[in-house]
Amino acid sequence: MGFPARYQRLFCAGWEEPLADKDIDGLRAEIDRLDEQIVTLLNERANLALEIGRLKRGENRLPYAPERETAVYKRLSALNDGPLPLETLRAVYRELMSGCLSLEHPVVVAYLGPEYSFTHLASERKFGATVHYRGQPTIAAIFDEVSHGRATYGVVPIENSTEGGISDTMDCFLSTDLKICAELVVPVHLSLLSKSPREGIRRIYSKPQALAQCRVFLATHMSGVELMDAASTARAAEIAAGEEGAAAVASREAGEAHGLRVVEKNIEDASGNATRFLIIAPESAKPSGCDRTSIMFSIKDEVGALFRMLEPFRAAGINLTRIESRPSKRKVWDYIFFVDIEGHADEPKIAEALSQLDGRCKFLSVLGSYPVSNQPVER
Repeated sequence: MGFPARYQRLFCAGWEEPLADKDIDGLRAEIDRLDEQIVTLLNERANLALEIGRLKRGENRLPYAPERETAVYKRLSALNDGPLPLETLRAVYRELMSGCLSLEHPVVVAYLGPEYSFTHLASERKFGATVHYRGQPTIAAIFDEVSHGRATYGVVPIENSTEGGISDTMDCFLSTDLKICAELVVPVHLSLLSKSPREGIRRIYSKPQALAQCRVFLATHMSGVELMDAASTARAAEIAAGEEGAAAVASREAGEAHGLRVVEKNIEDASGNATRFLIIAPESAKPSGCDRTSIMFSIKDEVGALFRMLEPFRAAGINLTRIESRPSKRKVWDYIFFVDIEGHADEPKIAEALSQLDGRCKFLSVLGSYPVSNQPVER
């Protein structure tokens, strides 16, 4: 099988004989030669990352720069001429940047545990395999770990495409100074997992949100089976592994970790089911050119108050991609509004709109500006 001419020109530069004249052993020898060069270049890159880390520590800056990560991926997309698909390069560079990040500074990432929960899987897809992960029992505990410096970053779910906002995460923002520095959208594929055959399943464990995402399947195919709440999908798989006649609704990875077989895969009601995760840290990200800003504010209880709060964004032509309310827990029927805005808070027109909002509302907090996660990371 021949190579396209453009790849022959690229790979044969400096070689004495063209690729078409080499046998398998000859081609593998050339791969070995390239591997030697790649390893040398990767370590040269790592040495530069170490120097960057030294400079960051001198300036008391956090090691992870989301805007730089975004720029690297954009540049890879522009440079890539195949035959490797872009997602392969992104996966390679994710682990490369993970290793370099750990060289720059010891990084601890707190997530909603235990292992193989969707938050854990999202954390690994964002930060790679080299950083240290620390599972937490609650979303509040993740905020606490980062707030007290026991974790460098935290990964928390903020909304699901079918079930809406995650109230625990929104509530935690009411009592913290932490910022959002990045986001990640991950497709959620749920499986029915058990050691028993389908007819032998008497109860099904999972997190309430996961059970809600599979209402149709459970009502149609598992009617009469008792549904049991668990702290997480990963915990559900752990319980099902040790209880006869039990099953779990969880990720395939959680099932593999606990020796469960897949009774039925992809049982979620919506085929495009996805969860958006936020990365929290002491500071938000610098502009990347394609950003989102999240804010929360409260208003006076009077006619037209919410319209007046949002009018500066309409007047400036700023798109709002999400708005949701939560009880403030400070006063009966008092609400906090959470809003996502297209753009970075440092952009003049957004800064002006936020200034106008601040003068109209009772309370305003800019939760952070960060690069937009345009595409879900496929599993």
